[in-house]
Amino acid sequence: MASTARDYLQGLAPGRRPELPERTAGTLRLDAHENGTTESWYLTVADQHVEVSRSAEGADLVVRADRTVFDQLAAGQTHVSSALLRNDLTVQGNIRLLLLLRRIFPGPPDARHPRALGRQRTAGSERRGGPERSGGRDER
Repeated sequence: MASTARDYLQGLAPGRRPELPERTAGTLRLDAHENGTTESWYLTVADQHVEVSRSAEGADLVVRADRTVFDQLAAGQTHVSSALLRNDLTVQGNIRLLLLLRRIFPGPPDARHPRALGRQRTAGSERRGGPERSGGRDER
């Protein structure tokens, strides 16, 4: 996993990203503040592809935060929505595009997809001889 947002965004592989909605498109600018300076990243999202560049151009959504907040997002240590609710980041523009950012940055390193977790639990219960039953209940 990338150690900083800069590393993560620079290493974002080109190509199709199936986790992004097919019909959602827009531009996002990420403004990372540190020691009185701002580093801007410009993301263009279209057709499940993300193009990353360095620019302070206007965008459909502008997200501003301290560099440490973006680093936490890139490391999967915090969630975009949580940071917004804590007022760790601010947004201006089309807020619906914030959900794209949630899908572009990784989740927690120990996170698992709910379906994979369900399959794992189902397989575990089958090895034990079926679903767990609550004691003392008469099952008819």
